[in-house]
Amino acid sequence: FWRWLLRLVLLATLWLAAVAAWIVYVGNRDQARAADAIVVLGAAAYDTRPSPVFTERIRHGIDLYERGYAGALVFTGGYGDGARFSESQVARTFALRAGVPEDAILIETLSRTTYQNLARTRDLLSDHGLQRVIVVSDPLHMARALRLSRQLGIDAVGSPTPSTRFRSFRTQWRFLAREVYFFHRDLVFRPD
Repeated sequence: FWRWLLRLVLLATLWLAAVAAWIVYVGNRDQARAADAIVVLGAAAYDTRPSPVFTERIRHGIDLYERGYAGALVFTGGYGDGARFSESQVARTFALRAGVPEDAILIETLSRTTYQNLARTRDLLSDHGLQRVIVVSDPLHMARALRLSRQLGIDAVGSPTPSTRFRSFRTQWRFLAREVYFFHRDLVFRPD
């Protein structure tokens, strides 16, 4: 019994390490190439200011836009509890101040989760005749974002933020553990 239990624990450990390695690998690949739109996934916003994490995502999306990868920026993210502005509205204001033309920006304001970000984005892309996208998020979030994009039928490649706010070992470890959990949860339950 103990030998089988030890083998099971070893197999589980190897499996979890492999999933974590895959998440890290996907998050370290920048696949940016010509696309119809750049989709910046939402993160927290504090009234009119994006959180540090969201700021880095927005900046990277604007950088890709300015470098000519796509002619449209899509910002995602709804309203936090008691918020006056949605995450995507805050991002749009940030981009306008950075010189991005208003007609190059699309937003969706109803989503609260990564899955909802992408599901609502799919509808927005369809409404505007846009197909191929570059998804912008944090490196450790990229594997899940791309997997959900595929499930939703979005033709997407990833471009992780090079300046992620998750720099310390502690914050990276917690983020990675969370993403390993979501990987397994999504295998069993439909993402929300």
